[in-house]
Amino acid sequence: MKQHIGFIGSGNMGTAIIKGLVSSKVAKASQISVFDIQLDKVKALSKEIGINAVESQDKIMDVADIIFLAVKPNIMGKVLSDIKAKLTKKSILVSIAAGVTIDTIEKVIGKGYKIVRIMPNTPALVNMGMSSITPNDKVTDSELKVISTIFDSLGRSEVVPEYLIHSVVGVSGSAPAYVFMFIEAMADAAVLAGMPRAQAYTFAAQTVMGSAKMVMETGKHPGELKDMVCSPGGTTIEAVKVLEEKGFRAAVIDAMISCMDKSEALSNK
Repeated sequence: MKQHIGFIGSGNMGTAIIKGLVSSKVAKASQISVFDIQLDKVKALSKEIGINAVESQDKIMDVADIIFLAVKPNIMGKVLSDIKAKLTKKSILVSIAAGVTIDTIEKVIGKGYKIVRIMPNTPALVNMGMSSITPNDKVTDSELKVISTIFDSLGRSEVVPEYLIHSVVGVSGSAPAYVFMFIEAMADAAVLAGMPRAQAYTFAAQTVMGSAKMVMETGKHPGELKDMVCSPGGTTIEAVKVLEEKGFRAAVIDAMISCMDKSEALSNK
């Protein structure tokens, strides 16, 4: 990658992206500049992996071709107002702020700028994330490919239209929480049956990870993979029966719909 990449903000997700870029060799540390109001944190990151720690947003705008806005949604408006004077039509502005639409960004900086909206999730912290990428019509195909390469270095990415962002929140952005609850519940049951807690978490987490990998790599329908485990009259079909009786699938669907509705409500504020 030839572009210089700037980060305004270095919270958990911003730092995950930075480290993913360097560890995957998508970009050299020398190509990345980072600003955060917590300067000590950025200096520590610079010492750890060699990125450039800068002391102002203006310095990011002076050097960066791709500018990541890795700040909280509630301060996004101020940050955009502060940087818009130095923003050029060649720059690519990448926002990872949840609930901040492309239209909201354009209302602050004006039309005609290249904007990409990203919805990552927390497994990006271990390079197993799933990110949605939503560009506006000013972003070229080659520029979109660069952004996709960045987020593929953190796991996987897919380009989606903005109207699907709320679906992305439900099925990916918020979804790690549901999966963690499932892992915890499975481990609790194993502990109830006598297994040590740490070992129970290992069995449950590895099983979830392996099952997900089977879906991704075999291309088989999840129902078909489930049927492969369900021997006639066996233990698995007995468990599946109880899950169906308790409304497992309906509960997941209802929870995700509530999550999507909340995402839409927050975006409309």
